[in-house]
Amino acid sequence: MFVGERMSHPVISVTPEMSIHDVLAMFKKEHIRRAPVIKNGKLVGMVSQGDLLNASPSPVTSLSVWEMNYLLSKVTVSQVMSKKVKTVDDTTPIEEAARMMADSKIGGMPVMRSGKVVGMITETDLFKVFLELMGARTKGIRVTAVIDDAAGQLAKITKAIADAGGNFISFGQFSGDDPTTKVLTFKVAGIKKDDVKKVLSKVVQKFWDVRQS
Repeated sequence: MFVGERMSHPVISVTPEMSIHDVLAMFKKEHIRRAPVIKNGKLVGMVSQGDLLNASPSPVTSLSVWEMNYLLSKVTVSQVMSKKVKTVDDTTPIEEAARMMADSKIGGMPVMRSGKVVGMITETDLFKVFLELMGARTKGIRVTAVIDDAAGQLAKITKAIADAGGNFISFGQFSGDDPTTKVLTFKVAGIKKDDVKKVLSKVVQKFWDVRQS
């Protein structure tokens, strides 16, 4: 799965000359929290809701509402935007984009193709991918179990479920408490909760949780 398949598009962008008052209004209308700043078709920065709010006068200011609105009308995007922008190509694997965002502690990145912004990948887009990967919108038996981190263990689990008539809806693997184990979280259909425990009892080290979900 690539970024281009899950990015938000078409792009909602702003220009450097726009006032932060107008951009805040646009963010509210479009239900977004960040936007790329485009000038003459080129990416020149990124502006977030936080950038805009930090540029606004403090609530404890002695200025009147009219004075504040006047000052805000004079502040432009170019004065508050971030000029060093992390971007990602539309052919980048989705997990690589997630790693970049997590490591940089940012909520979104412009998606590029041939030097042009073609979309945005945001934390909301990644949450949707996570929900899909974990089968969150499909009913089934959800299992979390600890297994040995050894060759052939996953094959044993999938075979045991398949032989019992079960069908995998989702499957995730995570690091265990020590290097010799893995934690599996998966969801299956076509098999009862008690039967899941029965067919896997000799394959897993222990069950953390088995529930109808």
